[in-house]
Amino acid sequence: MLKKIYIAILAVVLITGCKKDPKNVGPTNSFSTSTYPKTINDLQTILVSAYANLRDPGLFGFWFLPKALSNSMHTVNSVYGGDPAWNEMANTNLTAGNNYAGAAWAALYVGVKDCNVTIYAANQYMTLNPSLSAADKQNVSLILGQAYCLRGWYYMELECLYGASYMGSGGANGDMMGVPIYNGLPTNLASTQVARSSVKDTWAFIINDFKQAQLLLKGQVWGPADLARVTEFSAEGLLGKAYVYTQDWANAKTTLLDVITRSGKILMPYSTYHDAFNGKNKFNTESLFELYVDPDSKGGYGVYSGAANSATINGLIWSPFTFGGFNKSPSGALVPFDGTVGNIQPLGYGNEFFHDMNVLRFGYSIGSAFSLVSNPNYKPAIGPTFYNQQLIMDPVYQQKALQVRANQTADPRLYVNALQPWVDSVQFDGVTWAKVAEPGQFAGNPNVYGWAVRKYAPITYNEGNGTGNPSGTGSVADACDYYMLRLADVYLLYAEASIQGGDAATGLEYLNKVKRRAYGLAINAASPIDYQSVTDNTVAINDPVLGKNPLYYERWAELFNEGSWWFDVCRWKIGKSEAAYYVTAANLNGPIAWDDNKSYVWPIPLSEMNSNSKAKQNPGY
Repeated sequence: MLKKIYIAILAVVLITGCKKDPKNVGPTNSFSTSTYPKTINDLQTILVSAYANLRDPGLFGFWFLPKALSNSMHTVNSVYGGDPAWNEMANTNLTAGNNYAGAAWAALYVGVKDCNVTIYAANQYMTLNPSLSAADKQNVSLILGQAYCLRGWYYMELECLYGASYMGSGGANGDMMGVPIYNGLPTNLASTQVARSSVKDTWAFIINDFKQAQLLLKGQVWGPADLARVTEFSAEGLLGKAYVYTQDWANAKTTLLDVITRSGKILMPYSTYHDAFNGKNKFNTESLFELYVDPDSKGGYGVYSGAANSATINGLIWSPFTFGGFNKSPSGALVPFDGTVGNIQPLGYGNEFFHDMNVLRFGYSIGSAFSLVSNPNYKPAIGPTFYNQQLIMDPVYQQKALQVRANQTADPRLYVNALQPWVDSVQFDGVTWAKVAEPGQFAGNPNVYGWAVRKYAPITYNEGNGTGNPSGTGSVADACDYYMLRLADVYLLYAEASIQGGDAATGLEYLNKVKRRAYGLAINAASPIDYQSVTDNTVAINDPVLGKNPLYYERWAELFNEGSWWFDVCRWKIGKSEAAYYVTAANLNGPIAWDDNKSYVWPIPLSEMNSNSKAKQNPGY
């Protein structure tokens, strides 16, 4: 694989150094380890690559969430069906050549490489400087702690996506194939040929990385300029997640409870939580590990702009449609805003919208069918505009929809995650609010809800043309930070560990804490909406998977479209029932083709199979 050849070449350059003055030879971005790194700042420069790689297009820079995971989890339905690899994700039946699975593999291993380079460089720095001050030694420890935490995260993603199976209780499945482990820099091409470690050994490596990170980062509190750096509680929270994923319930409980009691983090109130995924409330009281995203100030499409920036462009794909501005028909006449004739526009590409089955799953029970009626306040002299529409939603249905919200008969998290056409509004030009529209090809169909994605989507600016972009430059980029880990996830992991460890009462209380926040109630006080048992009814309508499983439902609803549900589906082995619930997707012909023999695991990319003589493919591929 080219990635591995690159790692080997980089390692050889770092280790052997240069015999001539570096400014007179190429490449000029390689350094001799006999003289580099010289300073703590040099080390920080090396470490930053391990963070920056999270924004690779194969990860959170673009493809990972909107194209791979959101389709696999069916948080979305697709307007666009012209991408075969994308459609494979929606079908949860991949081929070995799927380019999104391949891109994630490559980007994750680049992240591993960046962490290994940092660890190597930190040790080299200490060798070159045997008389370091106490302050410098502490700085080196903090850099190493961050590198170990990030490497643990990269390997956990690799194992969860490509490992042949999750660990079961007592080490079950531990002898199955995990992923190749690189615990340092390859020094030649031969050392890039690494066999897959066992599942057990892979998880042991991950857990050890998080433990080392937690120890090295202990007590460190970052200042305002460094809030995007991982902390001891980032590492400890991820360690607790690793224990849950390997069904080590005792260690999971102890570890996660320590995060809850010592981190100083608290759940956001609902009023803050509602807007915590759209560029507001960054590094809030709940955030444990957050990918900081700057709006692109250089122009172009985020990571594809050709400029050094930290933007992402996921929102291009799931941007909502709106009635902003107006179009003209071929004859030149103004097109009325009736939601059916193509005058709507997305705030970006608008390739995906909220999967209809999710509307029901959040407990929305009044149906999708409504009619469009004449607007009694329409002013013909002005003509049709976003504020002067000829047709509007049937007021009777709209009133019922508003009552669902007011009475909380549907889970309020529905409105954190989705926008309802003809009811909710977005700023199509960064200033003017206009009603959300259904995607054009589904508008007017009474059997389709056609809600838009809200979480991590542009709702206050137009990503398609940069209008109203938060950077203030008219450029195009996302502004939304991504939560890699937040306290609500820790609460739910702790609830799971408690229930599985025989303490259902504690587990139920932590499920209820998360649910109470969603309903705007006091988090620590019993309430009328509390679950009374671990098999109590949820709001999920006619749902055989989530309808009587509060743990499953709360992880689905609370962490919706954040990427983790795919891992829950795979570790709980509920893929077939999920496929049956969603039935199909708009970019598929026929039902979802779930296959228990292969669908829980992504394929090892063909590039890896062709370049690594010791690589073995996952079953079914």
